Amino acid sequence: MFHILIVDDDKNTRRLLTAVLEAENYTVSTAENGRDALDVMDRTSIDLIVLDIMMPHMDGYAFTSLLREQNSDVPILMLTAKQTPTDKHRGFLVGTDDYMTKPIDETELLLRIKALLRRAKIVSERKIVIGSVTLDYDSFTVTDAATGETQELPQKEFLLLYKLLSYPGKIFTRIQLMDEIWGVDSETGWETVTVHVGRLRKRFEGWKAFTIESVRGLGYKAVKKE
Repeated sequence: MFHILIVDDDKNTRRLLTAVLEAENYTVSTAENGRDALDVMDRTSIDLIVLDIMMPHMDGYAFTSLLREQNSDVPILMLTAKQTPTDKHRGFLVGTDDYMTKPIDETELLLRIKALLRRAKIVSERKIVIGSVTLDYDSFTVTDAATGETQELPQKEFLLLYKLLSYPGKIFTRIQLMDEIWGVDSETGWETVTVHVGRLRKRFEGWKAFTIESVRGLGYKAVKKE
């Protein structure tokens, strides 16, 4: 059973989130601020954190930054009333994994939590299995057990494919993929994403487990076929 930590200085928000999550059979702990949350994490193994930003003693930005400096990779979902692009950018820059604004859409919240937990499992195992195909993050290889074929990919190509296949069916824009794989400070244009997708398509042409599809005007998605 997954254990989720809610960090919010508003008592009513903590109660609401606790009720929503416990109804889905999650184990829930709560804290009023980042400092108290650290105490909880010292005592308990936490699988995911739902985190407010504006809190006394230690706010959400400082808390997230501290965890990432300590090499903690626990998934963090920032849930806040702060809605400007600058606020969101700052959240991602300090290390949050996802960002939602209040008021809370409970269904969306649960879907995002499930996606983050699934991603965390993929990262911890460092492998993705799609039908007969296995992507191995440690060796940058893609192996099809059905044919015995293995391809070792250049780093950027592998990371791009790994990202797409981590979320089959999800559409990623070229800018999203550019920032994720090459970094937000990269001077490389988004056109390089198109080039790398073209190379991946050529490499895996004829493989039956998956395809990479273009979504006109938006970007790309991976589609499972097995």
